[in-house]
Amino acid sequence: MQEFFELFTYDFFQKAFLSALLASISCGIVGTYIVSRRIVFISGGITHSSFGGIGIAFFLGLNPLFGAVVFAVIAALGIQFFTQRGDVREDSSIAIWWSLGMALGVIFTFITPGYTPNLMSYLFGNILTVSSSEIWMMTVLDVVVVAFFGLFYKTILYIAFDEEFARAAQIPVSLFNYLLIVIIALTVVFNIRVVGIILILSLLTLPQATANLFTKNFKVLILLSTIIAFFGTISGLFISYFADIPSGATIIFTLVIIFGVTRIIRFFR
Repeated sequence: MQEFFELFTYDFFQKAFLSALLASISCGIVGTYIVSRRIVFISGGITHSSFGGIGIAFFLGLNPLFGAVVFAVIAALGIQFFTQRGDVREDSSIAIWWSLGMALGVIFTFITPGYTPNLMSYLFGNILTVSSSEIWMMTVLDVVVVAFFGLFYKTILYIAFDEEFARAAQIPVSLFNYLLIVIIALTVVFNIRVVGIILILSLLTLPQATANLFTKNFKVLILLSTIIAFFGTISGLFISYFADIPSGATIIFTLVIIFGVTRIIRFFR
């Protein structure tokens, strides 16, 4: 027990704990919209396309997260534009940007001069290596997400569940679709270091799937998803530290176990 509390005296663990809290807030809110809107596959396309930005940033000697942000936002807007204005089916548009991002990421990483960059923390995450600057970026993201969803809660609710009604009510649906897709892209990228590109989609859907077993109310779903995401992330963090196994995969595995146990309990009740 003493070793448990001693962990909080280390700077890297304090950052990991804080990043777990911040990631849970943004993923809890944005993930609820994603699941309710049934655009999980779009989020997956944005997630994997961001790898192209990481590869280009490595090649140019820039911060990989900066490259990921730029490319993820371009991919998000591209998917939305192709689907609405380009007469391209949504799944085809997602596949195009997904493939482009992954291909560019591999190519630019390969041709980067010198040693091959270590991409493991970006692909699979390492919450114990989150830096102070990344903490600040996640904090700003949380403020933006909370403010946006707080100010436009009813509008987002209408769009998430009945886009046709929202259009009939003279709501600027196209504008909000672009804004929300950009917020999804930023949420994906700023939380990459927690669980990685490969697994970030799970952090945006598993807590919501678990919370959905208890409620259908959008507000309650957001709150429960945030709590479950935080509990699963912190539990996975402790397990990975003491078991000396990768943190990103452990966090997602913990969330899967939480969902499975909850589902079994609900089934027998």
